[in-house]
Amino acid sequence: MRKSGFFIVFEGIDGSGKTLHLNNIFQELRTKGHNVLKTREPSSSLVGEFIHRYARQQKSRLSPETETYLFTADRFEHVNNIIKPALKRGRIVMSDRYFYSTIAYQGALGANLDWIKEINWFAPKPDLCILFDILPDISLHRSKRKRTLFEDADYLRKVRDIYLSLIEQEGLIKINADRSRKVIREEVSLIIHNFLNSR
Repeated sequence: MRKSGFFIVFEGIDGSGKTLHLNNIFQELRTKGHNVLKTREPSSSLVGEFIHRYARQQKSRLSPETETYLFTADRFEHVNNIIKPALKRGRIVMSDRYFYSTIAYQGALGANLDWIKEINWFAPKPDLCILFDILPDISLHRSKRKRTLFEDADYLRKVRDIYLSLIEQEGLIKINADRSRKVIREEVSLIIHNFLNSR
């Protein structure tokens, strides 16, 4: 019998719909009796809350390396205080973003991708990662809230290119996020349930 749980990650640029669909599948799994934990990055740690405030300010950005250190420090707290304990208790952990976001977003600013992976040595690889792929122009048009430092079309094109490169390198599963919510929800549900049923 498997003693540890499953770690599932939803990735994609802002406006791709990943958060909406994570919330939907989270409720679906809970309704079916699964022991599920929903979490996110940046997390609710002190470092994570600093990152949230930093992202909302519209002034200057820190260097990509400094941003990487911040996200990685938050992830260290997230992994050791939230993710690993929940997995040890046999829960299904679903995270809205993980280290792939740091690879894509800070990598798009020029941080070395191998270095980002190296300093995230402590972060367990997800059992399943779904990439919600969408063109930045469409994703930004969808977003109704005030934009953060990370939401610029030219920048997000570079972020998307790195995400796409991770499909083969890291085994991310890509779905086309430029479709109706109903169609995407059905595809996500099928992927998740096929994954869980195969374990």
